[in-house]
Amino acid sequence: MNVRPLFDRVLVARTDEPTQTRSGLFLPDSAKEKPLQGTILAVGSGRVSDDGTVTPLQVQVGDTVAFGKYAGTEIQVNGEDRLILREDDILGVIGD
Repeated sequence: MNVRPLFDRVLVARTDEPTQTRSGLFLPDSAKEKPLQGTILAVGSGRVSDDGTVTPLQVQVGDTVAFGKYAGTEIQVNGEDRLILREDDILGVIGD
C-alpha cells in the first residue's frame, strides 16, 4: 500500500528508540516513550491559500524532523507504524 499525503501534510517514519541504556540495562517496551523525531518518507503538494495559490513545503523527502509529542495521526503502512503530520506540526529539521 502506498500513501501519498495531500496538501501540507507529510508522511514520517519515527526513528528507532534505543532498547538499552548507556549502562547496559535493557528497557522493557512499557518503559519506552515514542520518539519525537523521524524521517520524512513523502510530502504533499503544498499549502493552498485562500486565493488558490499553492505554496510548496519547506521540508522534503529524507529530512529528519522533530515534532511534538501529540502531533499527527498514526497509521499502519505495510504493517509498519507511520505518522501523518501537517507541516505546522513540525518543530524543526535536524541536521543539514
